[in-house]
Amino acid sequence: MRSTSRAALCGLLIVGAGSVALAQPPAGDAHAAHHHAELSAPPEQLGHITFPTSCHAKAQHSIERGIAWLHSFGYTEARSQFEAAVRDEPGCAIAHWGIAMSQFHELWEPPDAQALELGRTEMAKARSLSAPPARVSARERRYIEALSAFYEGTDVPLPKRTAAYEARMDALHAAFPDDIEAAAFDALAILASEPPDDRSLEHEHRALAILQPLFLSYPQHPGLAHYIIHTCDTPALAPEGLQAARVYAQLAPASPHALHMPGHIFARLGMWPEDIESNLASVAASRRAEAAGQPGAAHQMHAIEFLIYAYLQVGQEDDARPLVEGMQSLGTHMKAMPGMDDMKDAGPFFDNELRVVYAMEMHDWSTLAKLQPGSGSQTYHTAPIYWGQAVAAGHLGDATLAAAALKGYETALEALRARYGEGAGAGTIRHNEILGWKALAEGNPEDAIGHLRAAADEQDKVGQNEVDIPAREMLGDVLLSAHRPQEALAEYRVALRLSPNRLNALLSAASAAKQAGLEDEARGYDRQVAAQTHGGAHSHRADVAQAVAAAQAT
Repeated sequence: MRSTSRAALCGLLIVGAGSVALAQPPAGDAHAAHHHAELSAPPEQLGHITFPTSCHAKAQHSIERGIAWLHSFGYTEARSQFEAAVRDEPGCAIAHWGIAMSQFHELWEPPDAQALELGRTEMAKARSLSAPPARVSARERRYIEALSAFYEGTDVPLPKRTAAYEARMDALHAAFPDDIEAAAFDALAILASEPPDDRSLEHEHRALAILQPLFLSYPQHPGLAHYIIHTCDTPALAPEGLQAARVYAQLAPASPHALHMPGHIFARLGMWPEDIESNLASVAASRRAEAAGQPGAAHQMHAIEFLIYAYLQVGQEDDARPLVEGMQSLGTHMKAMPGMDDMKDAGPFFDNELRVVYAMEMHDWSTLAKLQPGSGSQTYHTAPIYWGQAVAAGHLGDATLAAAALKGYETALEALRARYGEGAGAGTIRHNEILGWKALAEGNPEDAIGHLRAAADEQDKVGQNEVDIPAREMLGDVLLSAHRPQEALAEYRVALRLSPNRLNALLSAASAAKQAGLEDEARGYDRQVAAQTHGGAHSHRADVAQAVAAAQAT
């Protein structure tokens, strides 16, 4: 395990809290020391970071603000800060590195052609400005060398470039073990370089070995908290991310993404009120950013995605429905906004996904079967629609629809892979789910069970998608429909352990337990439904009302 000496970083940058005390450089980085000074704090509260450089004080201030925004995935804001540093000091090599970093969204999507070209151009400038005899520290040169490994080679496949970047960040972190930013960026690089078919969680454990000890020593560092949440965004690790989830939003409340991120852990643990509160705060921050003409407005779509899902788990359909119905117009509005903004083009995907998830959670199979890709959808946006159609086809026994849904999904999956690489989403898991529901529609329940079990076994290792129906819950549904309640109940138990407090899993588990003659277990599920939905106070679902009545009768 790599360690970091607290004494080596005697001054943390406090972004947005009084004055900004710029840190002393890590050992061996003497060239940066002469530019440190007290500066006025920017209004943003983004946490405590340190990133000493060889650049002059004014550029240094923008650079550290840019680093803070990078740590909260505020890529548009980060780019603007690094560009400001270049304007203040055109010879500041690390500022060009920062612009290129703003184009490398390691856990989101690979850079498109335009972003790659910008990144390569900026890295060429960074290398030129940092070449000897330039007065640039050895540490800064290592950052520039590391990112150059990602942008070099137009014909090198993305996984190889990502792995090359990770290897150089490993080396940078080893060479400068007292550099907290190097440690944080190294852990992020480890996560980003995980092969798409790796279910071992080896990369996650390596990242946590860096992040967790540092977070104990530097609990106000936004990158450490943020990357712990991402690392733990899987059932096996989610409890280890709860402390970071509880504090991250307080560290960087200026970032809509930071306000949203705790919801990833809250959702994994079935903490729906906390999930709702987190994402309401994120939406409010996005709307404040839009009103102020600042980047960050489009982050609200992702927060609303989580909000809808959480509302449905507590029976607040009337809160979820208008958000679903408004996503298409919101996405259109975001896309039309002038200038750059993270996620601004993602509206069609969210619209397609959320219409499907809402109908699926409500068990509205006829509506689900009729859903079509929304306005403005590209082929790679449409995978959720065909997944939903296949699930509906299985419930309705519509083999024709199931076959068409499979074809549509495979076309969408190819488009996803062409755009995002082989690791696009949970493609193989959902492909098996679709094959399962298609088999059920065709009257082959044993084949359906086999495909859904394969999907569930794979998904159990990494967890469901952020807003998703667990495959093991689907497997329980098919077993229950086949009048095998004891087997179905066994699957629901596992599903609820891995995805706690899902409303439909609780309702179905209660039904399976009753059919299996396990009345005490059934009452336990009914009571949980009643508690989770506040006695069904905001739900119009008949099955919720029945569960509440059963809970109140005992």
